[in-house]
Amino acid sequence: MPDQLTVSDTLADDDRATAGAARDLRVILAGPRGFCAGVDRAIRVVEEAIRAYGAPVYVRHEIVHNRTVVEELEAKGAIFVEELDEVPADGHVVFSAHGVPKTVPAEAARRNLLYLDATCPLVSKVHREAERHYADGGPESRHILMIGHAGHPEVIGTMGQLPPGAVTLINDAEEARTVQPADPARLAFITQTTLSVDDTAEIVDILRSRFPLIEGPKREDICYATTNRQEAVKAIAPDCDLVIVIGSPNSSNSQRLREVAERSGTKRALLVPKLAALDWSVLEGVRTLGITAGASAPEALVQEMVTALAKSYTLKIEERTVKEENVTFRLPAPLG
Repeated sequence: MPDQLTVSDTLADDDRATAGAARDLRVILAGPRGFCAGVDRAIRVVEEAIRAYGAPVYVRHEIVHNRTVVEELEAKGAIFVEELDEVPADGHVVFSAHGVPKTVPAEAARRNLLYLDATCPLVSKVHREAERHYADGGPESRHILMIGHAGHPEVIGTMGQLPPGAVTLINDAEEARTVQPADPARLAFITQTTLSVDDTAEIVDILRSRFPLIEGPKREDICYATTNRQEAVKAIAPDCDLVIVIGSPNSSNSQRLREVAERSGTKRALLVPKLAALDWSVLEGVRTLGITAGASAPEALVQEMVTALAKSYTLKIEERTVKEENVTFRLPAPLG
C-alpha cells in the first residue's frame, strides 16, 4: 500500500456526498498485523482436512481464538467440540493451534481416531524445551517455572506435556517475587508465546535476580509475530487519539496489543471483535485513529472497518510497518 492515500476516492457514488461533507480522519494502520504463520497454518490444516477426508472434520476447541474464523470453517464443514468424547469413532479430528496435553493424542490413539496436530510449531518448540529441562525426572531434571496466564489453552497444553507437579505457573511479577521452589539451584523457565514482551521481561528479570542459576531459552519464547505486532503498536500509539485492536476477547495476543497501546501513549485503546461490535460514539473527537489486528484476526475484518469508516469520514490512510514478515510453516503429515 502507498504511504498515504484518500479512501474516499474508492467510494460508491451514493456515498460521495456524505464523505465529502464529513470531517477528515487520519487512520494509521499498524504493520505487521493480523494472521501469523502459525494461525495461517492451523486454518489451512482444517481446510485441507475437509478437502482430503470430506465433511465433517472435528476440531477440538477453537482452532484459533477468533469467532469469524471459526464460523467460516463451520460453514465449510468443521464441527468444533470441547472434548474427544464428542467425536464419533470414525471421525477425523484436528487439535488447535494452542497445543494440547499429551493425554489428548494418547486418548485419540486409544480410540483409533485419525487426528491432525495443528499446534503452532513455535508452541511445539516450548513443549520440547519443557521436556528437555525435565529430563524424565532424572538427576539432571529441573523444576520448571512457566510464565503465562492460568486457564489459557496454550498454558494447559504446555503444562500437560509433563507429569503433575513438574511445572509451576507464574502469572505475574508478584508471583515471581513470592514463588518458593523446593530447590532454587535446579530451576528452568519457559513462557507462553503470546505474552506482553515488556511484562515478561520484568518477570524474567525478577526470576534471574532471585535464582541466579535458573536456566531459560536463549531468547524468551514469545513468538516473532507477537513481538512484531506489539512493536508496531508502540510505533503508532503516541500519534493516535484512539487505537482499535481488532480481535476476540479470549485472544491473549489481542488483549496484550490493547494493553501495549495504552502504555505506549495513545489516549485510549479498545479491543473490538469486528465492525458490528464497534460503538461509533468512541470516535467522537478522534482526529487520528490507529488500527491493528491480533494474530488470529483476518485482514478482511480490518478492511471491512476501513470501508465503513470511509462512508462517514474523509480518510487519510497511512501504513506504518516496522518489520516485514515472510515466515511460513509446512502442513503436518499426511497433509504436507
